[in-house]
Amino acid sequence: MKIVLRNNLILITTEFDTLNTKWMREFLSHHSRGMLFLPKAVLVFRNEILKEVREEFLSQLSQHHAKINEFSHEFFLRSMLKYGTQPIKIELNKLQEPEVVQVNLYAYDKDTVLISLLYPNSWVVNYLRSQLEVYVERGTDISLVIDVSDYKAKSRLERALNKRHILHYQIQYTYDNHFMSKLYSDFANFSFGDLCKAQEDKENIHLYTVLECPVGASQDALKKSYKKLAKVYHPDKIVHETPHMVRRYTQKFQLLQEAYTALRISS
Repeated sequence: MKIVLRNNLILITTEFDTLNTKWMREFLSHHSRGMLFLPKAVLVFRNEILKEVREEFLSQLSQHHAKINEFSHEFFLRSMLKYGTQPIKIELNKLQEPEVVQVNLYAYDKDTVLISLLYPNSWVVNYLRSQLEVYVERGTDISLVIDVSDYKAKSRLERALNKRHILHYQIQYTYDNHFMSKLYSDFANFSFGDLCKAQEDKENIHLYTVLECPVGASQDALKKSYKKLAKVYHPDKIVHETPHMVRRYTQKFQLLQEAYTALRISS
């Protein structure tokens, strides 16, 4: 294990076995809503409500690190506590052979989707929760029931399912032949004219999706969402990350600018 205290974060580089210790998993489980999954890493943002949980985690981390390196942990703990407002990045020190995790998707109807695993996997479940938390109706350690009753929720679900690699896990999604027809049953009664119009509107729908707004949202709503997302995806936020991540955020930032400009003009 290696711990580096940077100006903008606490960087922990470790083995996957340490990532799966009880105290580490409990800390990350508490922060499932404020956690960003990166290539072979997770980034945990500060949550004032969970201040005590964070301090307890840093204490356990310091003791674990001190035990490995045979030194007293009190001084090191005081140093880490000074970084109380900074994110914590937990990174695997090497990529392991991907472990396949099967996740089944089932649509009860057009408004409700069940996501289930054969076996408990807190990493995959926490990832799905971090992406879909606002739409989760209920869940267990192997399943989540998602409310997808509006277009924004369906779009969010699609984006979450597009990511197939979580740490060293490779996710394989399975679903029956009726999944898509149930989920998008609203389109079943479209006439040919409706479908033609839908094709014409496809580009605008994509622009609204980029801005995470419902189709036809007001200019104020578009502006508010644009400003919020622009802050999240501004490349300057991750200037110290890998070139791949910088490119990804830059592309997303450019898409936001293009979508907002296009919708302002069309309105």
